[in-house]
Amino acid sequence: MEISSKENTHFFSNNTILPVDRSSFKSESSASKGKQSCCGGIKIFLGALSFVYFAKALSGSYLKSTITQIERRFDIPSSLVGVIDGSFEIGNLLIIILVSYFGAKLHRPRIIGAGCLIMSAGTFLIAMPQFFMGRYRYERFPSTINSTASLSPCLQDKSQTPLSALEKSQAKINAGCEKEAGSSMWIYVLLGNLLRGIGETPIQPLGITYIDDYAVEENAALYIGCVQTVAIIGPIFGFLLGSLCAKLYVDIGFVDLDSVAISPKDVQWVGAWWLGYLIAGVISLLAGIPFWFLPRHLPKPESRKDSSTSSEHSKFITEENKDQHTSHWQQAKLTEMAKFLPSLKNLFGNPVYILYLCASIIQFNSLIGMVTYKPKYIEQQYGQTSSKTNFVIGLINIPAVAFGIFSGGLIMKKFGVGVLGAAKLSLGSSFLGYLLLLSLFAMGCENSAVAGLTVSYHGTKPMSDHEQALFSECNSGCSCSRNDWAPICGENGVTYVSACLAGCRASSGSGKNTVFFNCSCVGTFESSQSSSAVVGPCQKGNECPKMFLYFLVISVITSYTLSVGGTPGYILLLRCIKPHLKSFALGIYTLAIRVLAGIPAPVYFGVAIDTTCLKWGSKRCGGRGACRLYDSSALRYVYLGLTLVLGTVSILFSVAVLWVLRKKSSPQDETLSANGERGACGTKSRADNFVNSDQLIQSTYWPEKETRL
Repeated sequence: MEISSKENTHFFSNNTILPVDRSSFKSESSASKGKQSCCGGIKIFLGALSFVYFAKALSGSYLKSTITQIERRFDIPSSLVGVIDGSFEIGNLLIIILVSYFGAKLHRPRIIGAGCLIMSAGTFLIAMPQFFMGRYRYERFPSTINSTASLSPCLQDKSQTPLSALEKSQAKINAGCEKEAGSSMWIYVLLGNLLRGIGETPIQPLGITYIDDYAVEENAALYIGCVQTVAIIGPIFGFLLGSLCAKLYVDIGFVDLDSVAISPKDVQWVGAWWLGYLIAGVISLLAGIPFWFLPRHLPKPESRKDSSTSSEHSKFITEENKDQHTSHWQQAKLTEMAKFLPSLKNLFGNPVYILYLCASIIQFNSLIGMVTYKPKYIEQQYGQTSSKTNFVIGLINIPAVAFGIFSGGLIMKKFGVGVLGAAKLSLGSSFLGYLLLLSLFAMGCENSAVAGLTVSYHGTKPMSDHEQALFSECNSGCSCSRNDWAPICGENGVTYVSACLAGCRASSGSGKNTVFFNCSCVGTFESSQSSSAVVGPCQKGNECPKMFLYFLVISVITSYTLSVGGTPGYILLLRCIKPHLKSFALGIYTLAIRVLAGIPAPVYFGVAIDTTCLKWGSKRCGGRGACRLYDSSALRYVYLGLTLVLGTVSILFSVAVLWVLRKKSSPQDETLSANGERGACGTKSRADNFVNSDQLIQSTYWPEKETRL
């Protein structure tokens, strides 16, 4: 690899040497060859970087699509899933300063390649628990293999107790039960996601600056735009991959699928979540290979050799002139360190920057929490399967986000929007987006009719103590457990927590085809006749499919509307700080978003969602598992309410930003001119703002923007 890299560097160098003692025709010919070599090298790097952006966006969005699968597979609450989701940001923060500082001094393509290798290893590590924690076990009444025989779910004496119940009782007594294999396997998922965050760190800062250093100046914006476009395509494939894997049973290839007694519509269903991580890991591994063969340097374009702006790499001492500039570098280093505190004071003394930073932190708390648990919300609120939920998000919501970001940039360019206009557009999109979100309160489904939880066995509202309400006169003669969750659907359209609690005294068939008979609790509420029931919960009400359609329409419009304000907000951020503080300001901004939004938002959103649970599952060794049933109304108010409260506070800060800008600006500053005059925030011309490399790194403004809506 080392020899290949040196040969590439030598090749590029030979093509850029311009002979000074030849004719002008030969000089032009040599320059033309050098330009072709430069363009060829940068385009190869561009293609490789685009593939890496696709790979990291795909794996990141796939993680979002498997949130509910991981929760059920490891029997953990939503709050713990939020910690796992936030571990990516923690891994990113651990080394971002080291990578940003030392990365430009080293071989940038190879550092990106090493990052891809780490990211791939982390993705593989997430999938590893599947191969070590045994087969997935769900709660089901043990039906017979012979369909003509029958068992009584209503256990009237201990001699009828099935093996699964005896094993569970024995497991609780067993002293070693706490160390059961798989009980803490979720830690490997957390560590894998942490490694993903570490591996992803160098891709953005080193990749974008490499393009900006060696691309022709007028092409740099186009190249970076291509990378960002591919990054938005990644989540589409990520969610579609999540949809495909969610259809497949978790232990596919290891068990007989005909013996599986649950369907994808069951809340205990777990898809082949691990399969997508293996695919994403392979893609990440392949994406990193080209970077090991790319040169450390590319030839400078002729148009930029005399430019006063030096590349990121040229700011550091090269080996050839190290001795000559050592003292000068050390002096400059001390000067920069002395300027750090004044720069920090200057930055935090800017009211527009501080207010916009606060608005962004709160808004990202709202958006990150909303997006992380959006699949769960759709599944629980509208009774949709994980597969269909991921398919809808990937095929409808993500393209709406991409189109919204593009529309925001197009509006800025077409109408020559200035600082005040950008602030208004950003505020307007946020206000309209959250206003649309408010309408979703009216687009929910009623709770499913579950006897003893949402309705009583007589058809009235249950008591406040839901667990005690599980028992009634109709099942008083049965020896049932309140911890089981093996729902069946009665002929009366009511779901019962288990066949035992439904008072069923006979059963036939096996697996998904099991039918229960003589169920004393089943039947119309006006009649006490015994009746039959089938495996699985009953479907939501007839109005729910129509409500889900309305939800999709409003959700897509909301995603588009909120995304329109992304680019104007980014431009507002850049134009309201001094030019020499832009990189520093963006670094502080990104750090604040990750620490104060990316990490905590999934956790406290998960804690809030857990409060709406009506029925918790139980682990084999005892203890609380994952939630089996949520209160639909409470979930809607908590999920949408928390999102809207945070969004409202964010809008208030945005109004404050606009007020400060109006106070500082004069009418003629409302639109920045292109002749270099300073506008409302004391920035340079609009042309400079769009060409400057700092402003082209749009991903710094919106961390993982492709997966946020």
